[in-house]
Amino acid sequence: MNDPAKTLNETPTAQPALTQTVVLVGLMGAGKSCIGRRLAQRLNMPFVDADAEIEHAAGCSIAEIFTKYGVSAFRDGERRVMSRLLLGAPTILAAGGGAFMDPETRDLIREHAISVWLRANLDTLAARTKGRGHRPLLNTEDPRETLAKLMETRYPVYAEADITVDTGTDNPNVTCTRVIEALVHIDAGARS
Repeated sequence: MNDPAKTLNETPTAQPALTQTVVLVGLMGAGKSCIGRRLAQRLNMPFVDADAEIEHAAGCSIAEIFTKYGVSAFRDGERRVMSRLLLGAPTILAAGGGAFMDPETRDLIREHAISVWLRANLDTLAARTKGRGHRPLLNTEDPRETLAKLMETRYPVYAEADITVDTGTDNPNVTCTRVIEALVHIDAGARS
């Protein structure tokens, strides 16, 4: 019997005519990097992870930035890196979980990119982030409760993204195909 996820991945999907960066937004554990890499490969575009770019620019990990300099210094650096990336050549860009929360960055994304919110439920996020100490915001007594609070404050803002794609226990290739289909739909709407 055929694996439906494999079949779906191999099924030719219409390709959007992208001339802008596609920015993946969502909470940690939503799959921005995982889906972003697959999306970049399928659309033949470069993939950039904003968190990795921030670490490279700072010369230390995000956890170290939080510890040494604090959240506001991290957000300031994140804003500068996002601006540089958004003004560059079109890419598939996985944004940090808080990047879209910054009004200035959100305006830059609206002006220079297509935003895709990878929306996941609490169980999915908790399972995907469990035991990962490199996420400073989750280094708390109750990471699941922290995620729930972040969902409460961030999901209304993430909902402003151009596209929303639900992600969960599906094979990442299935989610990637959903994103491509949504991008094709937006592209077709822009041309009509």
